[in-house]
Amino acid sequence: MTKLLGISGSLRKASFNTALLKAAQAVAPDGVEFETATLHGIPLYDGDVEAESGVPAAAEALKQKIVAADGVILFTPEYNNSVPGVFKNAIDWLSRPPADIKKVFGGRPFALAGASSGSFGTILSQNAWLSVMRTLGAEMWSGKRLMVPKANTLFDGDGQLKDDQTLERLRGFVQAFADHLAMRN
Repeated sequence: MTKLLGISGSLRKASFNTALLKAAQAVAPDGVEFETATLHGIPLYDGDVEAESGVPAAAEALKQKIVAADGVILFTPEYNNSVPGVFKNAIDWLSRPPADIKKVFGGRPFALAGASSGSFGTILSQNAWLSVMRTLGAEMWSGKRLMVPKANTLFDGDGQLKDDQTLERLRGFVQAFADHLAMRN
């Protein structure tokens, strides 16, 4: 059984990226256990807090989910042509203490997906993630990237993906990443 973790990089209830994550979980192929995670409860990184009380429980819990996964998909919004601060903040906590970087990120396959209401579907955010994740030693899967533009026209009011073409692209993306992970194991 391949264990896949998807993390939404948005805190918003009606997030297109959380909706895309849920749709990805729904189309996961047989033989894939697809768990989801959010960033809720992770405070702003503060070295003083870390020195006084260690890694916060919410960040530690997310770290353990990543360690238990064969691969991780980051469902990333794009804010001001880059990565969302809340998502980068979570990754910063996950890299603490530095001795944990190899355990959490080292050689672990990560994939990128994202949805936005704009015309470019998070391409700049996804590009910005590459240097961050390479610095941490993650294996950035380059088989596919999923960029979903004009997401405000593709999801209904309940956050359900209503566009068949996008759903098939999503299905192919998840399948290809799961196949990559299965070949590694």
